[in-house]
Amino acid sequence: MSNETAIQTHSLTRRFGTLTAVDQLTLRVPVGSIYGFLGPNGSGKSTTIRMLCGLLTPSEGDATVLGIDVRRDPEAVKRKIGYMTQKFSLYTDLTILENLKFMAEIYGMRRVDAEQRIAELLERFSLGAMTEQLGGTLSGGQRQRLALASATLHKPELLFLDEPTSAVDPESRREFWEFLFDMVDQGTTILVSTHFMDEAERCHSLAILDEGRLVADGSPERLMSDLPAAVVEIESAAAGTRAVREALMAAQDVFDVAQLGSRLHALIDPARNQPIDYVESLLRPTGIQSELRVVEPNLEDVFVMATMHAKTERAA
Repeated sequence: MSNETAIQTHSLTRRFGTLTAVDQLTLRVPVGSIYGFLGPNGSGKSTTIRMLCGLLTPSEGDATVLGIDVRRDPEAVKRKIGYMTQKFSLYTDLTILENLKFMAEIYGMRRVDAEQRIAELLERFSLGAMTEQLGGTLSGGQRQRLALASATLHKPELLFLDEPTSAVDPESRREFWEFLFDMVDQGTTILVSTHFMDEAERCHSLAILDEGRLVADGSPERLMSDLPAAVVEIESAAAGTRAVREALMAAQDVFDVAQLGSRLHALIDPARNQPIDYVESLLRPTGIQSELRVVEPNLEDVFVMATMHAKTERAA
């Protein structure tokens, strides 16, 4: 990754009446990286992306995209970026080829350049055999590939993707991410929002948003290694799993317990030097036999801790 900066924000804020959708967001996205926004619906991911694309004016704060002030010159930002929305936004009554030709006109591309670029993208995204198929008849994965081809037709330096894989199957998601890494290798910077933990782990850096605020940021590896909790995995007979969870959740030094099939992940206060012994003491009154082990945190553990800590601070 480069030391250069593709996106820089300082105290970026957006209000809609009395609702603060994005609250004092400060972050830096390096050039040549995939930067992820992870958060639940309503956390401010889409609103932030729309401000960075020049589609929404910030209520407060500053943001520069590729060195351009988004408040002063949003049109200049739009000319240098690609933007793929969560909802399929191309024309369903146009063919694949017609959609791409229309977008080339919107971008102001010369005909000869557009024809060459369209041919490249049709081959790259395996759409060449269906150029006359209407957009409205495409599968979720095909629509996704067409939308990505359209967003990158003009070879943007920076690509914004707003939950681009929410409506496709796992195989299409995996293929889509291979396309993204290829683009980064060719110099494109990507900001992608997601609510899938496995996708967030693929990002070079990550910002976790909750109710419009940045609650954690860094590489997925660093966020997991710096988790302020011990993670104890508990495996019990299926019939006792719910009782084990209830016993743990009632304890003061257990931050959270998540169920993963027949296993439980318990987040324990790190002040407890012997987390296994502590969990055993909590389970002893239940009489339920369980296997316990300390495991490495995963990104869901990070997400739970970050959002829980933020909610506790807001309540205080």
